[in-house]
This record gives sequence, C-alpha cells and structure tokens, in this order.
Amino acid sequence: MKQLKFLFTVLLSAVLTLFVMTACNSQSPDTAGSPEASPGAGGSGSQTLVMATSADYPPYEFIETASGSEEIVGFDVDIAKYITEQLGYELQINNVDFNGLIPALQAGRADFVMAGMTPTEERKQNADFSEIYFEAKNTIVAQQGSNLTTTESLSGKQVGVQLGSIQEGEAKEIEGANVVPLNRINEIIQEIKAGRIDAAIVEDTVAKGYVESNPDLEFNPIPNAGESGSAIAFPKGSPLVSEFNTVLQEMKSSGKVEELVTQWFGDE
Repeated sequence: MKQLKFLFTVLLSAVLTLFVMTACNSQSPDTAGSPEASPGAGGSGSQTLVMATSADYPPYEFIETASGSEEIVGFDVDIAKYITEQLGYELQINNVDFNGLIPALQAGRADFVMAGMTPTEERKQNADFSEIYFEAKNTIVAQQGSNLTTTESLSGKQVGVQLGSIQEGEAKEIEGANVVPLNRINEIIQEIKAGRIDAAIVEDTVAKGYVESNPDLEFNPIPNAGESGSAIAFPKGSPLVSEFNTVLQEMKSSGKVEELVTQWFGDE
C-alpha cells in the first residue's frame, strides 16, 4: 500500500510539472516582433494621432466650458475629427501656444497641427502642409470710434498681433506701426480694452466673435498683404500629408467643408 501511495505521489508531481511548463510556453510572444505601429507621436504603438493647436482662436479652436468640463472644440477640431475617423485613427488634442506649434512638430510631440495656420514660405522650410481648406481676411480690431480702419491709420500706433502668426509678419510691413506680439488673442483683446495698445490685426472670422462679445470694439477688413488661407501642418516627410489631402478633397466635393463653414462661421 505504501509503495502504491508513493507511485501515485510521483505521478501527480510529474503531471503538475508538465502543466506548469505548458502554461509558461503558451504566453504571448515578445511584442518586439509585433507589426510596426501606425503613426503617432511618442511611439506608443497605438492608433492615436496627436494634434497640436492653440485653443484661443474661436471659432477655429477654443475651450468650451458649458458642459462643466473643459473641452477643445471648433471648426478645425471638427475637420480633424472627421479626417482621423475616416482614416481609422483615434485623436488626441494638445493645447500649445501658437509660436510653439511648429517646434512641437519638429520635436515629435505632435503628428499634425491645425490652428488656422497659413502655409507661408518660412513655415514650409520647417513643416509640410496639406492643401488649403479655408480662406479668410484680416481685420483691424480697435475701440469703437477710434477711426483706425486702414493700415495707413496704424502708423505711430501700438498694434497687437499673435506671436508667430501671419498677422505679425503683415503688421511689421505697416510703415510706422509699433508691433506688440502677444501669445493669445484674448490677451490682445484685453490690452485694447485697457488702452495699452491701440489696435490689433486679427482674422475676420475670429474678430467677429470677439467684437460680438465686446460691443465697445469694432473691426474693419483690410486687404491681405501676402499669403493667406489655412492648411494642416505636418512634420517634414510625413506620410500623413497625402492621406489627409485625400479626405480633404472628398470633404470639399461632398459639401462637408461648406457644412462646417456654415456651422461655425455662419452663412457669410
């Protein structure tokens, strides 16, 4: 009987050892051999694209708090969501000062930038761009009755612009204007209201929203001095450019872009 018990114990130990070895060998293979991950800043291997924007530029992008939580919404955001959804990517949006957007692309902290950005020749040296998806005009924003309605009237005046924007470059071309670069549009508006600057050059669609909220201000359109139009910026050599352009072309031909323009900018 003792011998039988001993044999049973040996047999049970052998079965348990075989079970443990089989379980160990059935674990998932090393992830280093997995397929290459899709584009995505940070190399996390996820299907997420990181969009950098400067969320102070309504209606292109701004922070919505009505729901009780802060959410970045706007025209650019809806276009980005539509494109990434069509291409099968998740979307993450990071809020960055405007003058830090191109550096974010260069440092690999973003896969693309949407911020009502014009593809100037200078920017094209550091980033690739999609085709133009929207075009607007510049305006002079000033206090009501200031009579600052033309670029010539800005000579000798303190003129606010967003740091790194195309408007900064155009303001510097105005003879006699003292250009005051600031990080965010809402800062510029507050400086006008406080009388610390005389006026600002702001895109018309953005100026409209701020003036509606501040009836003591007015805005007057001025001719675009040079390059204009908004495009999506990418790191140099990004394969996403052609993918995004394909969806943008479909959005234009189907009327989707026009639908979003009407939604965010009105019938104008």
